[in-house]
Amino acid sequence: MLLKLNPQLQKRLGISTQEIAQFCQCWNITEMALFGSVLSDRFHADSDIDILIRFAPNVRQGLLTLAKIKHELESSMGREVDIAVKESIENSENWIRHQEILKTAQVIYEQR
Repeated sequence: MLLKLNPQLQKRLGISTQEIAQFCQCWNITEMALFGSVLSDRFHADSDIDILIRFAPNVRQGLLTLAKIKHELESSMGREVDIAVKESIENSENWIRHQEILKTAQVIYEQR
């Protein structure tokens, strides 16, 4: 399910919601969310985009998969991207980081 993005956020991402959905389906991503400066007034021309993803159950992902996802998103969005896997954040021992990311993340794609 694609969630509607406000025009400013759509411009910051540089790709359409349809492209996001296709990308997520291709990589078995069931949820994609944004966090960090892309959601605030702190975002500027050389900011990266922080993306939180959740994979479908039983999908194996490793560093190579994450590197490919990062590269493809950077090519599509035209800027640096940082990827975080939601399960890793949820299980993180860094409680402050865990809370901040999960509390502020804005879901932009969710598979139903």
